[in-house]
Amino acid sequence: MSNDFERPIIIKRKKVISGGGHHGGAWKVAYADFVTAMMAFFMLMWLLNATTENQRKGLADYFSPEIPIARISGGGDGAMGGSSAFSQETLARDGVGGIGKDQGVVQQAFGTAGTMQALAEAEEAAAKEEEELAAAESTLLGLGGDSLVEELALTHVQTRLTDEGLVVEIFDLPDNRLFEPGSDTPKPQLVALAQMINRVATIVSNSAAIEGYTRARPIVEARDISWDLSSSRANRMRMLLIEAGFEGRRIQRVTGHADRSPKTERPMDYRNNRLEVVFLRTNPRAGSGRR
Repeated sequence: MSNDFERPIIIKRKKVISGGGHHGGAWKVAYADFVTAMMAFFMLMWLLNATTENQRKGLADYFSPEIPIARISGGGDGAMGGSSAFSQETLARDGVGGIGKDQGVVQQAFGTAGTMQALAEAEEAAAKEEEELAAAESTLLGLGGDSLVEELALTHVQTRLTDEGLVVEIFDLPDNRLFEPGSDTPKPQLVALAQMINRVATIVSNSAAIEGYTRARPIVEARDISWDLSSSRANRMRMLLIEAGFEGRRIQRVTGHADRSPKTERPMDYRNNRLEVVFLRTNPRAGSGRR
């Protein structure tokens, strides 16, 4: 008969793995990071679409570490505006002894006084330049009474103020040309115009650009001379201006555009044979272009 008291005692232990059913909560953290990143991405795309180029540049400068907003600012907009309470240059702007009403001191303390002054000076210089260009335009249109040639020459002229500067446009008339046909040999009225423009140029100190244009030529011609002709006529105008007394160093460029920019709907119209003398602005406006 077996002895029940001599049987070995076997103990079974079960290993319990907590959270094994759903692999823990790490995926929630990863998903939250993903959603946050997507939200930031869509906000960025919205900002790019809803702001102008100047606004985007301002935002980029604000967050750029090498362009500080102020000498004592870290770029923040919190309670202290990014300033350090321990900085010796930090000035109180609220409460007793505050300087909130003295904007000049605030601007000097935050390093913006020079910037504001520079902007004001630039605006003043631009306004003065605008007045000088307008005066030059009026003077040119008021000339022409000294001789019959000058009076006839002004019928070839139109002027306009653009973002680039004062444009003096000189063009052919159907019965009165500026150059001998197919050449860069000037006629008397163009010589008179060069002298008149030189007189007007003494009112302003702006640099100048000279641009030449030609009308379209018949496609049956064996050789297209439009490029050579527009360039040589623009250069001839440069020489006429210098001979009249215009300072050669003020001329910044001489360009030939051939027949690529017609002035009228008919490309072969003689009105498209023209020269443009542009008195360039010292600081071109934003989005500079012709009007």
